[in-house]
Amino acid sequence: MISKMLWIAGTAAVFAGATAHAANPAAGKEKSKTCAACHGPDGNSAVADFPRLAGQHYDYLVKALSDYKSGERKNAIMAPLAASLSKRDIEDLAAFYSRQQGLTVKY
Repeated sequence: MISKMLWIAGTAAVFAGATAHAANPAAGKEKSKTCAACHGPDGNSAVADFPRLAGQHYDYLVKALSDYKSGERKNAIMAPLAASLSKRDIEDLAAFYSRQQGLTVKY
């Protein structure tokens, strides 16, 4: 019974990570050119009004962009930008930004 539960947990972990591996960070970098105006070329925004995307978790970025696209998450700037993104675009962007080094903020 325990070995079956471990197998199921291991299989679920493999499938959960499969999407992140299927995404293309190089394509995400190319697609991020529009995003760079606000979020910086590597996702490290220099302006406090725009969140830093660099180093965020892949799943978080996919969820946030998907929610902007669906309207579940509201933002007048992000909604029209996310509306044109495909699922693959979202995955590629998330793969790119999640692999970038986030900056440490010093106060």
